[in-house]
Amino acid sequence: MRSSLEHFMQSVSLADIRETLLGEASAWSGTPYRYGGETRAGIDCSALVQRIYRDSFDVRLPRTTAGQVLEGQRIARDELQPGDLIFFRPSRRDRHVGIYVDNGMFLHASSSSGVRMSKLDNPYWISHYWQARRPEAAQLLVMRTASR
Repeated sequence: MRSSLEHFMQSVSLADIRETLLGEASAWSGTPYRYGGETRAGIDCSALVQRIYRDSFDVRLPRTTAGQVLEGQRIARDELQPGDLIFFRPSRRDRHVGIYVDNGMFLHASSSSGVRMSKLDNPYWISHYWQARRPEAAQLLVMRTASR
């Protein structure tokens, strides 16, 4: 069983991660979706995830959704924490990724409306949900945000 100090440190850290992600959501909001894009002029879902992890947390992730889905450990949907990656399969060949923020919300680059926050319990996302993963590097986020 975890000590109360460990529990406190994790909750503070998760709150810091959530706040950082909310800041990123605000900064990237309105950026259009562009397949293969990697800048504020246009970005795709996996590049957004890669940029946020790199720029906010100094964590390197693969560039593509296919690479990102191999990172870390698979986790149950009811175990989601801020910073976890959420993957969807909108069609047989298409894959989509976002970052879980908190309270059922995730940040992603939507092909129809650009960078935005969406509700995980939206019927569209429920029907296309594939899996969630916690990259091993994400486990270091807790330690990094606690030391800031």
